[in-house]
Amino acid sequence: MSVVGFSSIGDLFPADKEKGDGGGANATSTTARAQAKIDEKMEAIRLKTFEEETELQASNCGMSYINLASFPISPEVIALITEETAREHKIICFFRLQNQMRVGVVDPDDPKIHDIIAQLQYEHEGDHIQLYLISQHSFDQAVQLYRAVAKVRVVETNVRITAEQLERFQKELTSADIFQKRLQEVNMTEAFAMIISMALNAGSSDVHIEAEEKEVVIRCRIDGVLVVFARLPHAMWKRLISRIKTVAGLKINISEIPQDGRITIELGESGSLDIRVSTLPSAFGESVVFRLLKSSSIGLSFDQLGMRPLVYERLKAEVEKPNGMIITTGPTGSGKTTTLYAILNTLNSPDNKIITLENPIEYKLKGIVQSQIDHFKGYTFSLGLRAILRQDPDIIMVGEIRDFETAQTAIDAALTGHLMLSTIHTNDAAGAVPRFLGMGVQGIFLAPALNAVIGQRLVRRICEQCKQPYTPSAEELKKMKEWIDAIPENSGEKKPDVSQVKFMKGTGCDRCNKTGYKGRVGIYEVFTMSAEVEQQILSGKVSEFQMKEILKRAGMVTMGQDGMLKVVEGVTTLDEVFRVAKA
Repeated sequence: MSVVGFSSIGDLFPADKEKGDGGGANATSTTARAQAKIDEKMEAIRLKTFEEETELQASNCGMSYINLASFPISPEVIALITEETAREHKIICFFRLQNQMRVGVVDPDDPKIHDIIAQLQYEHEGDHIQLYLISQHSFDQAVQLYRAVAKVRVVETNVRITAEQLERFQKELTSADIFQKRLQEVNMTEAFAMIISMALNAGSSDVHIEAEEKEVVIRCRIDGVLVVFARLPHAMWKRLISRIKTVAGLKINISEIPQDGRITIELGESGSLDIRVSTLPSAFGESVVFRLLKSSSIGLSFDQLGMRPLVYERLKAEVEKPNGMIITTGPTGSGKTTTLYAILNTLNSPDNKIITLENPIEYKLKGIVQSQIDHFKGYTFSLGLRAILRQDPDIIMVGEIRDFETAQTAIDAALTGHLMLSTIHTNDAAGAVPRFLGMGVQGIFLAPALNAVIGQRLVRRICEQCKQPYTPSAEELKKMKEWIDAIPENSGEKKPDVSQVKFMKGTGCDRCNKTGYKGRVGIYEVFTMSAEVEQQILSGKVSEFQMKEILKRAGMVTMGQDGMLKVVEGVTTLDEVFRVAKA
């Protein structure tokens, strides 16, 4: 037996060698091509061996095996698992037809794989899901297909509820009982649309979906008060929350930490609806809250806020000034943002450059530059405000002032030719000045910068459809008279005779969901700068009690007193004013 040896690569390909011209470029090119062919062949052998090892591993652990290197996977199928989840846990959905779903995994021992499959099972009830073992190379090839999913996921995130759907739901869901029954009959996609539609029909600002031990409770916040709309079997919870998370772009396999997302729903000619989604771990499942931000709800103008005519005229003069600071105060949910947006709508014109700094941006305002802070990236209110001042604005709105740096920068802006609008968290208007001084702001800067402070709350309006006269208790009448008698003589407001007031309340009807109220209106207290107020601020030492006495002497009508005047006018009830305000 003889052994044939090769002294060079050229001996393997004698025909190519004969074509040579004695060396040079052709010989080098031939060698490179030959080496490339060998490398390609070796890579193919390596991958084949790799796949064979994976197939053997699958057999040993009792799993099915598949090579996805050339398997046709549609974007709709691969998108059933988010790319982030797929890459983190090396899992791919590669096939779905009718009620059959196939999922490939590289590491079946990953503890999160079971949770992901369980979520898929709940989200696609009735599907038979089979798990396949795939190689790392197989996964690497398949995961590239997410590039084709981008457009599909945009469509998924921007859910469209048509006008026809809303009309159908309005006719179908005529009561909470029907709503609860229908939710248990439809798939989770339709259930999600039903919940949003019911909330819109009821005029809800927030939807709360909470898992309890034996049931799931759906509540809607209507005119500031939560109302139970449905109680569902706890078995529906995982399927429902999986759908919500998928649409909101949240991780469906993570339930141990809070998550935040956003959904945009197109409402046809009615505009769009932005939904802020928040999840929070709880004892029996996650609590989910939707904040509904309807674009058509921001058209409120300054003169529609419900202020007393004298207060409105005084504040209007301050808003029209080219510089200074206007502050709104009150707790969360008191309508501060609505008031600021109403002022911005009034001031918004082509000759004004308006910039806002918000956390988050709740409504998009045409013609206004809106910037959203991001604490995780170090983009804070104070940093953003300094940047805004370099953008040559005329009017600036800052979502809130909480620290000295933001307060001082805002005051500097107000003193250098800008109109500054912002909010501060205090119980009433009298607390704003002590709060600024408590932050470390000097009175010599605050006094000339401050134009006006607005304290406010929201009270529910009496439902016009079921409005009926009634007689309050003697105790309520006594308290009302005390509040009205305390209205300052120099306020310009006429004190009504309580004994002559015709009191009204709603008895409850379908239009108001049996609450007796429909819609809300603000009650306000507003003070502008006076000589006494300015002198007290300049002293740098003033308590909230002192400010209240000063503002009373200045003729300010308090929120409670404004509320009583609205009771006299038949706008709201004594119960509502007593619920949210003090004298």
